[in-house]
Amino acid sequence: MRRVITFGTFDVLHIGHIRILKRARAEGDVLIVGLSSDELNLSKKGRNPIYPYHSREELLASLRFVDKIFTEESLEKKRDYIIQHKADVLVMGDDWYGKFDEFKDICDVVYLPRTPSISTTEIIEIIKESSE
Repeated sequence: MRRVITFGTFDVLHIGHIRILKRARAEGDVLIVGLSSDELNLSKKGRNPIYPYHSREELLASLRFVDKIFTEESLEKKRDYIIQHKADVLVMGDDWYGKFDEFKDICDVVYLPRTPSISTTEIIEIIKESSE
């Protein structure tokens, strides 16, 4: 059984998230998602997520191609998370190309193309602008 792991905030779930998660799942038999905690999101993006952790977790759990979700509390623990969840492959968007190659000693690393012209940040900005 090939275990796939990926990480993200998955705030304001959109078609780009769905597509990359489906393609990640296609890389193996089990898809494990490290979902950024609210605190981690604040520290890495400088803002709280639109939806709190429990809501984002419920959204991801409703997807048939997501098999397991755990809380990612630290960017520095990715190696530990990969080992703990016995992942055979790490999948990330190609906007991170090369940044996770350090884990090739413990698993395969695959970078998938992102869906063009869509991002959570852009969606949030559009919503902000339309409400002003």
